[in-house]
Amino acid sequence: MAFELGIYHFGELTPDPVTGKTPAPGPRLRELVEQAKVADEAGLDVFAVGEHHRTDFVVSSPAVVLAAMAENTRSIKLSSAVTVLSSDDPVRVFQQFATVDLLSGGRAEIIAGRGSYVESFPVFGYDLGDYSELFAQKLDLLLKLREENPISWRGALRAPLVDADITPRPDRELPVWVAVGGTPASVVRAGRLGLPLSLAIIGGSYRQFAPFVDLYRRAAAEAGHDPKTLKVSVNSPGFVAPTHREAIEVSHPYFQAGWMANHHQRGQGVPMPKAAYEAQATEAGAFFLGSAQEVVDKIMAQHELFAHDRMMIQLGFGNLPQREALKSIELIGSEVAPVVRKEIASRTAADAAVAS
Repeated sequence: MAFELGIYHFGELTPDPVTGKTPAPGPRLRELVEQAKVADEAGLDVFAVGEHHRTDFVVSSPAVVLAAMAENTRSIKLSSAVTVLSSDDPVRVFQQFATVDLLSGGRAEIIAGRGSYVESFPVFGYDLGDYSELFAQKLDLLLKLREENPISWRGALRAPLVDADITPRPDRELPVWVAVGGTPASVVRAGRLGLPLSLAIIGGSYRQFAPFVDLYRRAAAEAGHDPKTLKVSVNSPGFVAPTHREAIEVSHPYFQAGWMANHHQRGQGVPMPKAAYEAQATEAGAFFLGSAQEVVDKIMAQHELFAHDRMMIQLGFGNLPQREALKSIELIGSEVAPVVRKEIASRTAADAAVAS
């Protein structure tokens, strides 16, 4: 598989740090559809939207948003980022994404996660005491739904299925990734199941996550899977502009606002002063932030460490203005993606030649 580059978004409704106004949900949703269309036209590989159930995010139903994107795009893969499987019904998740897959001509993906935010659990009547077991059982059911129909299944935390006819069926095996944020048990689970890994790195040094990728591949090998065939995605915030200084100056106020607003469920917001933001833009930092060449250099440095297959940028954190977001997407498509694909293809060919 050629190296893939994409965009992911959670549809923030953070008040604009310049005007103080909070975006309306309808226009924000239409902006996301427009971003997916521009990403598709720019030649990017994936567009993903994540799930939240609170008033400062607009996407509570990723499949519905992705279906709208399917009708406005031609080639780009359409994914969740993430589906909070623990508080959802795997049957409905499968049906919804099978529908998106049929509408899009085979472009849907599910990135399933436990949920780093837990507002959905009480909303849908789940006990947080079952947090880990809910995900394990529901992931098991989701994977079985891919494999057989009708299906019989039994678990401790959901009503059993007996010869259940689950439709519609996609025309192919629906891709399911496992989203992790650096929890060893989650990494091991993905490896043992032979599922692709979607690794969120949202701050600090990305190098600290190398042991998790190694652990994932070891767990896969021990379970009898070929680690070379398993995909790894690295997902981090970022913004690309013509120059480093422009990238910082344009995006920092919005990122800082979002960083403060989006962490309130855990207590106080998290400050992001400009000096810390600049640090994340350095070669050692986690963010894909700066000029096109700076982002290319960081992706290549990460690829040398992780040997991963996909890079996803969380664009528009804190309601970056749509005009700036679209310009950044076009830059990623025209000046980042072609260079990265070419350099990784050359590196892969050279490694293969040495190995032979």
